[in-house]
Amino acid sequence: MSDETVRNVFVIGLDEANLPTLQEVPGADQLRFHQLLTIEELQVGEVDLPALFDKARAVLDAFDGSIDAIVGYWDFPVSTLVPMLSERYGTRSTSLESVVKCEHKYWSRLEQQKVTDRHPRFGQVDLSAEPPRPPEGVNYPMWLKPALSYSSELAFGVDDEEEFHKAVSEIRGGISRIGRPFEHILERLDLPPEMNGVGGRVCLAEESLSGVQVAVEGYVHEGEVTVYGVLDSIQYPDSPCFLRHQYPSMLPAPAIAQLHDVSERVMRQIGMDSATFSIEYFYDPRTQEINLLEINPRHSQSHAELFHYVDGVPNHHCMVRLALGEDPRMPHREGEYAMAAKWYHRWFTDGVVRRVPGPEEIARIERETPGVRIEVVPAQGDRLSDLPGQDSYSYELAHIYTGGADEAELRAKFDHCVAALGLAFEDAPAEADAPRK
Repeated sequence: MSDETVRNVFVIGLDEANLPTLQEVPGADQLRFHQLLTIEELQVGEVDLPALFDKARAVLDAFDGSIDAIVGYWDFPVSTLVPMLSERYGTRSTSLESVVKCEHKYWSRLEQQKVTDRHPRFGQVDLSAEPPRPPEGVNYPMWLKPALSYSSELAFGVDDEEEFHKAVSEIRGGISRIGRPFEHILERLDLPPEMNGVGGRVCLAEESLSGVQVAVEGYVHEGEVTVYGVLDSIQYPDSPCFLRHQYPSMLPAPAIAQLHDVSERVMRQIGMDSATFSIEYFYDPRTQEINLLEINPRHSQSHAELFHYVDGVPNHHCMVRLALGEDPRMPHREGEYAMAAKWYHRWFTDGVVRRVPGPEEIARIERETPGVRIEVVPAQGDRLSDLPGQDSYSYELAHIYTGGADEAELRAKFDHCVAALGLAFEDAPAEADAPRK
């Protein structure tokens, strides 16, 4: 195929795990995917947004060919770099303001409450106050989190004043890593009066929600909001950490209808267009009510394989087609399996990794168990508490994707893979132990 017929898609933070899935999107034989910045450059240490922007520009300016699309499926800084670079190079994306209205959790709540009451009570926490206090009208149990974060980093569930102060101390120490560089973004926008003086290093308190967690995947194309999938997010027992994401959702039809309605109203209010989104909710089976947890201004790459298994096309398809100005519609139930799940094999105490399976061993497990894909997170010799991007309660050891006829088959494949991987650990040195909540 000649270079004239190939379109170049630059993927900010393109990683080895997602490249095979991207290459499964329809028409991929006419696309060439290029990495634009590495995961390490984007997510390790404090983010230097101007430096990342300049580094990406240097790559694009040196490219001898057409720049047909600039896309990404990670949170900040990727989510904000996409519209910034798209504006500069004339490619299609949503506006920077619409992305920030999703990513800045406090601003996002202000927008949500204009069109729905399906969200928890919330408010700002003054991190400079001594002693710090919960915002008026927000009651325990609650969650404390920076307005900007990803992978639940520095997010703490607190039940009383003692836990509140401990969480504030942790957040004070780490909030600048993402909050400070995000202030460069806020300076580029014409902020509404209610955002004056808020900045990027604000702490949000929200009353805890109860029920089961669900995720809505969708996109906005030419102003029309489309929801194409709802997934169940199932947690480990007595833990806020995900055990698996499962598609399609098992919720009753009226709940699914509520999720569609609120998602469409909120995304119209935010003003997103030519982009994908993923919204997390809680559904309370007792009251049959939903509550919006947070909006992500990108689709979830964690769900790509699940849509591929069930619908026949990974949800990367929507991201790519929107960026190319084409029809982003997804097929429905045309995949090989009736259900699919992404499982999180976790460890809840610190340790040092003493054995991980190699690529050939992982490939053998995948061959022997159809409908399975495995990603091991740590390397041999890693200390779990040194792994980047972990939540406040656990360590991810492996991501295991399974497709099957029903939930029992999904679980059986997961259990088989965990046993076959043979991950082994030893206790971390006691004198360096980092306490985990």
